[in-house]
Amino acid sequence: MMKKHLIRSRAIAANGFTLAEILVAVVIIGIAIAALVGANGAFTQVNGAAVDLSTAEFLIEEIRELTTALPVIDPDTGTDTFGPESGETTVADYDDLDDFDNVGFCPPVDVTGDPLTDFGSFTQQITVEYVKPSSLEELEDNPPSDFVRITVVIVQNNRPVSSASWIRANY
Repeated sequence: MMKKHLIRSRAIAANGFTLAEILVAVVIIGIAIAALVGANGAFTQVNGAAVDLSTAEFLIEEIRELTTALPVIDPDTGTDTFGPESGETTVADYDDLDDFDNVGFCPPVDVTGDPLTDFGSFTQQITVEYVKPSSLEELEDNPPSDFVRITVVIVQNNRPVSSASWIRANY
C-alpha cells in the first residue's frame, strides 16, 4: 500500500511547476513589463515634443500671416530705420516689416497682433535683414535692398523649438 501512495504523490507532483520554473516565468514577465513601461515613457516624450513642434509651426505661421500684407519700408516716412518708429508701441501700430526687427513676443501674438496667453511658455523672436539680390543668403552691406529676409525663431522655456525664414521683395 505504501508503494501505491508513493507512486500517486510522484504523479501529482510531476503535473505541477517547479519553483525554478515559476521564478523564470516571473523574471520574464517582469522584464516584459519593464520594457513596456520604458516604451510608454519614450512614447510620451516623443508625443510631447511633437506637440511642441506643431505649436511652434503654428506660431511661425501666425507671424508670416501678420506680416504678409505689410510693406518692407515705412509707407509714411520712407525711411529704412529698422525697428519701430516713434509712436509705434504695440503690434497694432506696426505699419511695415522693419518694425518687427529684433522683436520678441511673449506671450506670442496671433495674426491680428493679439496675445495668445495660452501659449505663455513660448516666445516668437523675429529678425528682419536686408539681403543681396544676387545672393539671398548674404546680407546687404549697403541697405536698403529690394529684398529682406524675415526669420522667426520659436523658443519654449529658453529652448529653441523651431525656426523659419522667408524672403520678401520690396515692391
